[in-house]
Amino acid sequence: MLRFDERGKMSCKSTKVAPSVDFDHSCSDSVEYLTLNFGPFETVHRWRRLPPCDEFVGARRSKHTVVAYRDAIYVFGGDNGKNMLNDLLRFDVKDCSWCRAFTTGTPPAPRYHHSAVVYGSSMFVFGGYTGDIYSNSNLKNKNDLFEYKFATGQWTEWKVEGSLPVARSAHGATVYSDKLWIFAGYDGNARLNDMWTISLQDREHACWEEIDQSGEIPPSCCNFPVAVCRDKMFVFSGQSGAKITNNLFQFEFNGHMWTRIPTEHLLRGSPPPPQRRYGHTMVAFDRHLYVFGGAADNTLPNELHCYDVDSQTWEVIHPSLDSEMPSGRLFHAAAVIQDAMYIFGGTVDNNVRSGEMYRFQFSCYPKCTLHEDYGKLWENRQFCDVEFILGEREERVLGHIAIVTARCQWLRKKILQARERQRQRTKQESGEESDEGATGGGSHVPGSHRPSGRQPLLEVSIREAEAQPFEVLMQFLYTDKIQYPRRGHVQDVLLIMDVYKLALSFKLSRLEQLCVQYIEASVDLQNVLSVCENANKLQLDQLKEHCLNFVVKESHFNQVIMTREFEHLSTPLIVEIVRRKQQPPPRLYSDQPVDIGTSLVQDMKAYLEGGGLEFCDIILLLDGHPRPAHKAILAARSSYFEAMFRSFMPEDGQVNISIGEMVPSKQAFESMLRYIYYGDVNMPPEDSLYLFAAPYYYGFSNNRLQAYCKQNLEMNVTVENVLQILEAADKTQALDMKKHCLHIIVHQFIKVSKLPNLRSLSQLLLLDIIESLATHISDKQCAEMGSDI
Repeated sequence: MLRFDERGKMSCKSTKVAPSVDFDHSCSDSVEYLTLNFGPFETVHRWRRLPPCDEFVGARRSKHTVVAYRDAIYVFGGDNGKNMLNDLLRFDVKDCSWCRAFTTGTPPAPRYHHSAVVYGSSMFVFGGYTGDIYSNSNLKNKNDLFEYKFATGQWTEWKVEGSLPVARSAHGATVYSDKLWIFAGYDGNARLNDMWTISLQDREHACWEEIDQSGEIPPSCCNFPVAVCRDKMFVFSGQSGAKITNNLFQFEFNGHMWTRIPTEHLLRGSPPPPQRRYGHTMVAFDRHLYVFGGAADNTLPNELHCYDVDSQTWEVIHPSLDSEMPSGRLFHAAAVIQDAMYIFGGTVDNNVRSGEMYRFQFSCYPKCTLHEDYGKLWENRQFCDVEFILGEREERVLGHIAIVTARCQWLRKKILQARERQRQRTKQESGEESDEGATGGGSHVPGSHRPSGRQPLLEVSIREAEAQPFEVLMQFLYTDKIQYPRRGHVQDVLLIMDVYKLALSFKLSRLEQLCVQYIEASVDLQNVLSVCENANKLQLDQLKEHCLNFVVKESHFNQVIMTREFEHLSTPLIVEIVRRKQQPPPRLYSDQPVDIGTSLVQDMKAYLEGGGLEFCDIILLLDGHPRPAHKAILAARSSYFEAMFRSFMPEDGQVNISIGEMVPSKQAFESMLRYIYYGDVNMPPEDSLYLFAAPYYYGFSNNRLQAYCKQNLEMNVTVENVLQILEAADKTQALDMKKHCLHIIVHQFIKVSKLPNLRSLSQLLLLDIIESLATHISDKQCAEMGSDI
């Protein structure tokens, strides 16, 4: 049975953190052994202002560092607007109290724009800017390395022999694989982009080593943050002179390879990356990077931006309604303890230093695997029911009617035409067999009564498509993504142009936009003429226009016309380039919104809501009531259905639905189908009780649905829905939730008694309510009631 351990108050106003949910894999398929323990929770995406640091403990500051160790935040150095600092402050996150940390030994000299990291039970401070800022004397960058032991409070300087990094400040630092990694910064004369590392395991034998970096190395920069996520280091924006950008770079520790994270897959209308900035913070939690604050083109924004490392998408986090938002600031510092981010200090408006501490509550729900699940269905080609015959060479590509018809109306029409031709052929063949039967030609089973075994593949011929670009298009239909062209590979760009041609023919607006963005971002001096010629050949006027404008740019023109490729360019194109250089056409601006098409989620939602009814190939029976569905979709999202359809598909094409020994309500079943088809997790709280065990029973990719069911129950038990939840709790044998509902009913009985649903409760549940009321009413109340009679 589902058991609830109620600790902390329930609220119906805002989303809560869903604590991790564990499966008991020793149990049977029955729901009876699953447990659901509620713990203390904090409102998701809530900012809280914590007690500020009092002046008698430590000054307000900026350009300092903070690190997290156990349940405390340690603040070191910075400046208070007049002097550099080298005090060490400690903030206890449980008690929300400030104090000066205990220290012995010689601390680093007062400094700011240094770095600090934690390794083992020590904090390591490197570099920074030292001197007297008040008198503007003895100002210099440092390359010294200090260790602070949390257990003893001892400061120790590491004296390292051999080569040293150039003295610097405003650099990035992190710890990975027992080493301190230092990147970029400012040496007093110029910005840097070199990288150094030193082992922190053995002070006696430690030495600095410069890293030979490769790939798309970020430009020389300073005042940027670094964060490590999924064994990679990320760098976002920062001060890099005239070349300042809002690019995000990732560094592979193993191969020492840098990669710029592309943004060309972000369609217009989807959240863009944060604008370029410096003096901001970035921390990693789970699969996300969180960017806050900084100076962005003379403003101090206070939005919190979140980057999903898996999906490579940005979003702006909307804080909870009861948040106490920090103001915009720069040169603050941030650290993570458990599932919360702490931000301290910084420079706010009018160059004022801050002593404020803020806490932000992360959300830690498992990621949505919808796109991955459908992508795996495309890769493994199980349960395919359509075969596309492509081009003059008649190459064949398998697919799934459900996915294709949900995503592309042009292909849907082709499939319907092919189905009609197949039906006519079958009808014709059946007629011939009937004629043979009439003349004694043996027994015959009419087509409409044949067992529902494996049907032959539906063949769909598409002469205008070749296999390779069509497979890229199919990948998009299943995942909403296509492979980004490799830098320097002209053939990749030409392939995407062929895909773009198909997207235009098939009227796939979203894919059109993706292709255009990818191609335009990939055009460079080496491939522009090839791309231009191919665009001219394929009559892709928008891309041809982009290439021509690229060629005639002042900084490009001479380099392009001196290439060997220009000599072999077709005469009409050469004439067009020369004329455009001599007389550029006027720029045309359009106010028309760009049609970015529909997403995978939108299309699958429409498909479930009736758009896919004519393509259903399985019947799900809920308490005897049929619900048409699609095998490929069910198999892609559920290992239970995948195993069933692969090994023991029912002959009649009908499947009974239950969750263990319990049959969910019709409403809860529809909620589960919405999750399966398009990843929706919004549902009434009573559905959450039915579906809490569904991820375990049906073998979903992760427990995302379960985590949301748990959160839904935590936040949404109200007087208005308590009777529905009571019924669901009784049916699912969630005894602790049933007890909680009865408790609410008894204490709010005057309100509950007016609800129309009370009359539709079963006799046994009404008796449970009466018994709870009787237990609750005291002897004194009984006596008072008796005197009124």
